[in-house]
Amino acid sequence: MEHIETIQPIKDSKKKKKDTKNKPSNQKWAVLSISSIPLVMTLGNSMLIPVLPVMEKKLDISAFQTSMIITIYSILAIIFIPFAGFLSDHIGRKKVIIPSLILAAIGGLISAWASWKMDDPYTMILIGRALQGIGASGAFPIVLPLVGDMFKTEEEVSSSLGLIETSNTLGKVLSPVLGAFLAGFVWYLPFFSIPVFCLISVLLVLFLVQTPAKRQKPLPFKEFWNTIKATFKNNWKWLYAIFIIGIILMFVLFAVLYYLSDTLEKVYEIKDLKKGLYLAIPLGGLCIASYFTGKLIKENKVLMKWIIVGGTVLLAVSIAILSFSKVMWIIITLFLLAGIGIGVALPCLDAFITSGIEKQERGSISSIYSSMRFIGVAAGPPLMTIMMKHAENSLFYILSGLSLLAVIVTFFAIKPENDK
Repeated sequence: MEHIETIQPIKDSKKKKKDTKNKPSNQKWAVLSISSIPLVMTLGNSMLIPVLPVMEKKLDISAFQTSMIITIYSILAIIFIPFAGFLSDHIGRKKVIIPSLILAAIGGLISAWASWKMDDPYTMILIGRALQGIGASGAFPIVLPLVGDMFKTEEEVSSSLGLIETSNTLGKVLSPVLGAFLAGFVWYLPFFSIPVFCLISVLLVLFLVQTPAKRQKPLPFKEFWNTIKATFKNNWKWLYAIFIIGIILMFVLFAVLYYLSDTLEKVYEIKDLKKGLYLAIPLGGLCIASYFTGKLIKENKVLMKWIIVGGTVLLAVSIAILSFSKVMWIIITLFLLAGIGIGVALPCLDAFITSGIEKQERGSISSIYSSMRFIGVAAGPPLMTIMMKHAENSLFYILSGLSLLAVIVTFFAIKPENDK
């Protein structure tokens, strides 16, 4: 490991701090409005997790088919995110975000209508979820480069990304509670709520978010492609490390959420709103950890690296201990610690991407990163279904081993310039 690339800041942020003292107060409203996007996208997906066992019964489908209601959303997002990122670099962030939110709303309506009116709605639900996934590809992933465009200093970017990641995780906290609450009235009511949330987010972004007046002229596609290849060539080690860690964290998160939802209902007979509240405990820890980490890291890349190491170690240890206990309060406590471990790592990953890449490629690179995270989201529920059937005694060791892999990758591949 003698010859290791380092992550260097793009610009000297200290020289620009004076420029930000007179930022208009509406910039805060803009960040809050942008934060509604990951909140809405997370609600649109995670809200269904506590409802999956109910869907399995109502639709008369297998556990694996039920998990595909989550996975199809993520698969389509994975495919379309890089295109959305490239498009946002060329025509503007808002011009991609707003139509994407509208498309996600249409997808939610299709799934809701099929569940309400059709005798065998499963296929149409999947089609609606697929449209939601395409809409999601142009929404949350574009938020990261948009924040990078709006602020000049790395400290402001990191702090704002902490708020964005907190909003994302707040959506995960609210999702099981809201999903279980709505499904308590009618099992498909969560589908109907998705267009409402999307409309609110569209209005907030449309009227409160002002993108920078001056945008760099986009590069022609050939030159742009060469630039992207050069970016990967020059930064491959830490970029691939961030991608791998993002996949692992989201895979473990959605795998354990699926496991916890299924176990609470089938083993402990905890259902509806009470189950949603139990699921919200580890996600609440994740949310709070993300918020304070975003405030803490500022532009300190060495600190970011070691927070990722600490968070993934905590995750690995917590998941491994789960295999030794079936006591409810111990299980929830360990899931809470695992959530905190993921929560402290995510804002650091976001900050590395947005502060380590030039603005012209930031949309595309951060979109690829978002695709990687969606791979974890897509793989979590179905693979956990398979592991629960065929590897029940070792599934926690598998998840813990993956978390330790993230520790190793972080330690050896992420090398900030001051980390000697």
